[in-house]
Amino acid sequence: MQIIIVSRHLKAARTLTIMPRHLVIGTGLLVTVILLAAFLVSWLSMHFRLPVAEDLVHAIQQEESRQASEHVANNLQLMATRLGELQGRLLQLDNLGSRVSDLAGIKQRKPAAPVSAPGQGGPYLPAPMSSDELQEEIERLAASVDRHTDEFSYMEFKLLEKRVESRVLPTTLPVKDAVLGSGFGYRSDPFAGLRARHDGLDFSAPQGTPIVAAADGVVSSADFHPDFGNVVDIDHGDGLTSRYAHMSMIEVVAGQMLRRGEKVGEVGTTGRSTGPHLHFEVRMLGVPQNPANFLKRGQEFAQVKRR
Repeated sequence: MQIIIVSRHLKAARTLTIMPRHLVIGTGLLVTVILLAAFLVSWLSMHFRLPVAEDLVHAIQQEESRQASEHVANNLQLMATRLGELQGRLLQLDNLGSRVSDLAGIKQRKPAAPVSAPGQGGPYLPAPMSSDELQEEIERLAASVDRHTDEFSYMEFKLLEKRVESRVLPTTLPVKDAVLGSGFGYRSDPFAGLRARHDGLDFSAPQGTPIVAAADGVVSSADFHPDFGNVVDIDHGDGLTSRYAHMSMIEVVAGQMLRRGEKVGEVGTTGRSTGPHLHFEVRMLGVPQNPANFLKRGQEFAQVKRR
């Protein structure tokens, strides 16, 4: 590349020829000057604390400090909010637990009586919790909530167990408005006049009075028996059965599922009987039980008239 220089001081024009090496040398010198200038500014700022550089560094540090403070403050606020939520939830669980435990029949441990503290006083000087203290308190309350959840699961199981038990235990009076005759145990046989065992309860009622299932179950047999007459046996599960004898009419069949209070038949005097009544039995694994022990759990048995 050639450059022509024209000047009034020169008698004739001069021509400069720039070779590629000249460009490389020029570029190198320019870069060197820039680096030396940057080094000079850095050295001056370190040794003479140039106001512009110092203010810039200080501003950057303040911005970083502000952002860090905001981050910590936001985290503390979130942790405090979470702590308040856990405290409120725990208070609700405590109140609800007391009511549910009563329904489930579970006795809760009463807290120990508080020990009277010595007198205290002085000005209120707030002492906010640190992040570590907040985290520790949150973990403690979360563990307490988990423990209460486990207790509720147990109470739910007990309530379910209680509900199932109430459905399968024969506690419903099988005959309404009846008179209680012979009880469970020993008596004088109405035909032979001799001491004999009586494995159930006799409920005297007019012919045709409805007889209902004392609990949920499945009819295991519905047939005629020489001694019991028209008799129905209901299986309530786990070896527990009930028997309804001397009926004038059977209205169920073997294998039929029954709900508590559903009609089984009607009072009669079939089989070995002296008059219209229901002979009611409860057996556990084939062993006769006193039906009164089950019927007393219901509300109707206390109203039954006795002879």
